[in-house]
Amino acid sequence: MDAIIEVNQLHKQYKKRRSKEYVKAVQDVSFKVNRGEILGLLGPNGAGKTTTIKMICGLLVPDSGTIRINDIDNQKHRLNALRQISAVLEGNRNLYWRLTVRENLDYFAGNRGFSRREVHARVEELLGQFNLKEKENELVNRLSRGMQQKLAIAVAMLADSEVILLDEPTLGLDVETGYEVRELLRDIVANHNRTIIISTHDMAVVQDLCERTVIINNGQIVTDDRVENLLKLFAARSYTITINGQLTDQQRKLLQDVFPDSTYQPETIQSTIQVDFSNGAKMYDLFDILKLNEAQIEGIDRETVDFEQIFMKIVKGESAHATA
Repeated sequence: MDAIIEVNQLHKQYKKRRSKEYVKAVQDVSFKVNRGEILGLLGPNGAGKTTTIKMICGLLVPDSGTIRINDIDNQKHRLNALRQISAVLEGNRNLYWRLTVRENLDYFAGNRGFSRREVHARVEELLGQFNLKEKENELVNRLSRGMQQKLAIAVAMLADSEVILLDEPTLGLDVETGYEVRELLRDIVANHNRTIIISTHDMAVVQDLCERTVIINNGQIVTDDRVENLLKLFAARSYTITINGQLTDQQRKLLQDVFPDSTYQPETIQSTIQVDFSNGAKMYDLFDILKLNEAQIEGIDRETVDFEQIFMKIVKGESAHATA
């Protein structure tokens, strides 16, 4: 596929305060963002994700490595490269709170070199698309969190950049507004020829929106794969086995040794074992353990796995899944 962003062998380290030691925030990070996709760029706090995002946006300079946006080097041709990307960053003032909705759109259009006359029709279109028309003369600081977020995304759209980077786009939103923002993002990609990078801790958003995810942990990429592939892979590994009666002490010990992440729930009549086959152990190994007491198997059910469970297994190192 055609890559619109190419991140190649990024390294970034910081010097500790009042120390000669350095902390390696990002180590040899490489990945691509394909044109027209929604990519999830994920990682736990302190993993190097935010540092990577800031380097892509030109807010930090890497110690080594390159970033190309629409085939433009963002260090050698910084301004030209950054014209290709708009960012809505959590924790930053993406809007002027003492201006109205319309005034914000007009102001940021002017920042990009457009006159009001040039973008008048586009502003009207965005006000309608984002359901902001009724609030166009409202000061931003009086808007709800959801309205502010929609306006910030509309401002990013106004820049007419091919790539939009969104940091925590649904944080603090109620359920209804969260779904509305998701639908807007789908429409932006499908009907407006944009590429979106989402950084979020809301794994339901990733599962619902993203085609592919890049997960960074300890400054390195630990997973780069399609979301549907990860869901299928982990769903095929997780099972619940129901047996009559209970396991013996010997069987419990063997279960813990062979399947350290398993969960055993003993009951008088029927007991259950939840087990993940991701670490090389096979179902046959479990059957061998059950056979020791001639345990009667009543059911074998595949577990329903969501993306939050997958993310936690990957960042905790419980998964043997390699970078694609």
